[in-house]
Amino acid sequence: MRKKLIASVALAAAGALVLAGCSSRGGDSAGSDSTEGAAGFEAGSLIGVALPAKTSENWVLAGDLFTDGLTEAGFKADVQYAAAGSPVADQQAQIQSMVTKGAKVIVIGAADGGQLSTQVEAAKEAGATVIAYDRLILNTDAVDYYVAYDNYEVGELQGQALLDGMEAQKGDGPYTIELFSGSPDDANSSVFFDGAMSVLQPAIDSGDVVVGSGQTSLKQTATDGWKPENAQRRMDSLLTSTYNGDTELDGVLSPNDTLARAIITSVKGAGKDIPVVTGQDSEVESVKSIMAGEQYSTINKDTRALVTQTIDTVKALQAGDEVEVNNTDDYDNGSKVVPAFLLPPQIVTKDNAAEAYANDPTLSKLVE
Repeated sequence: MRKKLIASVALAAAGALVLAGCSSRGGDSAGSDSTEGAAGFEAGSLIGVALPAKTSENWVLAGDLFTDGLTEAGFKADVQYAAAGSPVADQQAQIQSMVTKGAKVIVIGAADGGQLSTQVEAAKEAGATVIAYDRLILNTDAVDYYVAYDNYEVGELQGQALLDGMEAQKGDGPYTIELFSGSPDDANSSVFFDGAMSVLQPAIDSGDVVVGSGQTSLKQTATDGWKPENAQRRMDSLLTSTYNGDTELDGVLSPNDTLARAIITSVKGAGKDIPVVTGQDSEVESVKSIMAGEQYSTINKDTRALVTQTIDTVKALQAGDEVEVNNTDDYDNGSKVVPAFLLPPQIVTKDNAAEAYANDPTLSKLVE
């Protein structure tokens, strides 16, 4: 059995958050459970949706889908994004405002999952149900449900894609790689990284894979704010310090598409061959890059399906029905194990892109 524990340690002096994912990820339940429904609430009630800054296409799409989907379901939708300059403080204020307005359910895609406990507890005290969307909210027992893709599996798929891509493109190893991880204020960053390293670490230990820079920890590989300029700056530095001679870079573990494109831009700017680069989110520009033979892979996590599942949870709560979950063991946020509904991610390369995006009206046109 493999189990996932997501813990956080607040560093008050620095105002920073250190996140670590650990232990055994298990309970990959194939079936579904349910949790006892609440008493229900009046149709047409206000539903709050607090999302982080518009740092990726999928956050923008999610906001539009929540607005339309909740309205079509008969609710009043209050969908808000955090400001890019001060996302945590902005989101805290937005959630408090939703509580004041009397929202019956508040869906939160956390800007920083470790700094929302006060607002989430106020929501709970006011009688609202709190759903963590895509990112787990940490260190509070006031989170009722978690709806997300299986992010540990995302990391596993990325790690395996990196190995498969290097074997296909470079032949036999050993291979030289570099590792990138997400923002340290996002609880998912450690989960992605741990999943990928569960695949890559055995190859590193055997000598089949070498991390050229020696930078292998979550802290060393982190990309603050998920900002592409930070990834590009680090890649520029790595190319100068480690790959300025004949040493070849065979692959790069990138946790998402935005960073993958920044990494590729850096490599191209240095006049070097593009290594195998992973990604996530199926962003339009990265799908184009995959079809052009540059970025090697991405992950298909259909935002439409994730939003639909979340709205189905809201509907069940409104009706007083049982809420469907399929994992009640693995998502310990430091205060409780949060009942979760996890959707399965899908690896996408040029070889299977047409099949993977067959039902996507936008991406299907890019892979014909």
